[in-house]
Amino acid sequence: MRGGPNTISLYVRNLSFSTGMEDIRSAFSQHGDVKDVYIPKDYNTKQPRGFAYVQFNNMRDAEDAMDALNGSDLDGRTISVAWAAGD
Repeated sequence: MRGGPNTISLYVRNLSFSTGMEDIRSAFSQHGDVKDVYIPKDYNTKQPRGFAYVQFNNMRDAEDAMDALNGSDLDGRTISVAWAAGD
């Protein structure tokens, strides 16, 4: 996932390995227009690594999503949402 000059990314930790991109998109899009969702996978096993990046076009939408979802439950796990490094 490569962001343009006007994109804002959030780092989402403690995801269940069964949580998919559409689950994440559904939760975060309630707070604004989600541009992209990226779930890194382990090189050898191809299994999700338990974290993701969610990209927004609008800073306010990203702030709203982070405020609302940090510490919330997603697929039975309490997730942590923070600004992604480099943004």
